[in-house]
Amino acid sequence: MFAFGFAMAPLYDVLCQITGLNGKTGGRVVAVEPMKVDESRTITVEFIANLNLGAPWEFAPQITRMQVHPGQFYQTHFWARNMADQPMTGQAIPSVSPGLAASHFQKIECFCFTRQQFQAGEGKEMPVAFRIDPELPSDVRTVTLSYTFFRIDNAGG
Repeated sequence: MFAFGFAMAPLYDVLCQITGLNGKTGGRVVAVEPMKVDESRTITVEFIANLNLGAPWEFAPQITRMQVHPGQFYQTHFWARNMADQPMTGQAIPSVSPGLAASHFQKIECFCFTRQQFQAGEGKEMPVAFRIDPELPSDVRTVTLSYTFFRIDNAGG
């Protein structure tokens, strides 16, 4: 039973990555292939920042909403600050909703790809470059990109 339970987490992650379930975007886009921009269509992208319970950070999107055309590249930033009096390392975990949109949301550059190291009191502006695939179903008019920022250094538990 223990081995089965232990194996379920990686299997679930693979299933989510392939299907887009649970809003997982599948990570970094390796090859940035040209796409036709659909200027006749506008999608609202909302940005949300969350912290895990008790995390000593400030974390917020630069903007909370953006209008985008599928196929076109966009960039925005999130802001994070270590509010502790000691260095810390954190990492943001993304989620896209609705789940159907996750496989169409392509991050080209993202602070979530790597661990972020902060000195005591240090703040950083962190970029996200993305596009939405024009193949996103036409009934999806709003996509939400949410990040939860976790402390991952040894002192964080």
